[in-house]
Amino acid sequence: MTESVLEVDGLTVEFPTEDGTVRAVRGVGYRLERGEALGIVGESGSGKSVTALAVMGLLPATARVRGSVRFEGEELLGLSDARLSDVRGKGIAMIFQDPMTSLNPVHPVGYQIAETLLRHNPDLKARGARARAVDLLGTVGIPSPERRVDAYPHEMSGGMRQRVVIAIAMANDPDVIIADEPTTALDVTVQAQVLDALETARAETGAALVLITHDLGVVAGHTDRVAVMYAGRMVETGSVEDIFYTPRMPYTLGLLGSLPRLDREEARLTPITGSPPSLLHLPPGCPFAPRCPLRRDACDGAEPPLRPAGGDGHLSACHFSEELVGTGAGEVFEAAGADSAALARFAEAAPVNTPEEDAV
Repeated sequence: MTESVLEVDGLTVEFPTEDGTVRAVRGVGYRLERGEALGIVGESGSGKSVTALAVMGLLPATARVRGSVRFEGEELLGLSDARLSDVRGKGIAMIFQDPMTSLNPVHPVGYQIAETLLRHNPDLKARGARARAVDLLGTVGIPSPERRVDAYPHEMSGGMRQRVVIAIAMANDPDVIIADEPTTALDVTVQAQVLDALETARAETGAALVLITHDLGVVAGHTDRVAVMYAGRMVETGSVEDIFYTPRMPYTLGLLGSLPRLDREEARLTPITGSPPSLLHLPPGCPFAPRCPLRRDACDGAEPPLRPAGGDGHLSACHFSEELVGTGAGEVFEAAGADSAALARFAEAAPVNTPEEDAV
């Protein structure tokens, strides 16, 4: 077995509230080898970001965190904040999903890059840190880095701010980079540039990557393995080929069916109806059962564990995973179509311009 740089085992995160306990993360576990890229996907509220924050030790003090997070064999849960500060940035770096809030608005971006360099390299001088900051800005594709190093976050576009955050993450050559939805709210062109910068960061540092995203296309092109999360736990894991070509969990099949494809001629998508369950009051049995077309009595009993479902390392949390072999999303989920009656009413209500009005 190759050496694991990061091991998460049985990670559980709960938040006490006035209405009860929110079970945000329920028994998440994965192993990350050196240089490997793991994609974590799922709907909003599935526990992806909370899992990442728990690994980094950045959750509020009210959170109840149990399980194990080991970085290069050292247990991180329970460490003092001073010791965790030694690991953050140097051993494990994180790219947050909103650079406008993760960057300090009162300091130039070069100062913020130099700050993390000086924190982990006490022998480095301020001039050397500034020169390194300029190099990093150039590496992630920011034009005129010698000038931009003195710019404030508000003077940059969203894509440039995200690249600054990537530069901060790669500054100390970390062993693991956790990217929490790094392309959120960016247009397609800028998204591609940011992903290229992230790939450059991996190539420069040799870091393993945990990529959290809603975009299955990003996962397909930038990761080796995929973990699908739902209702606070992983419901399917496997290689990119396993997840995209032989999914064994109805939820994964539904995610793939709701993804627009340019290489196929299907006219309609197959969305997943309903909403994820409340993590405050989870239903008995499989949490996906209320939205699942394959729901049966067994689904309302015990929650299915992750178990082997085909290829090596391919695991699925479904009682009937074998029935999905060779099945497409259109065979399980109902295709979406336009509401003809609503379109007719809209057409009747729309104002009709006269030729004279059109000429004006």
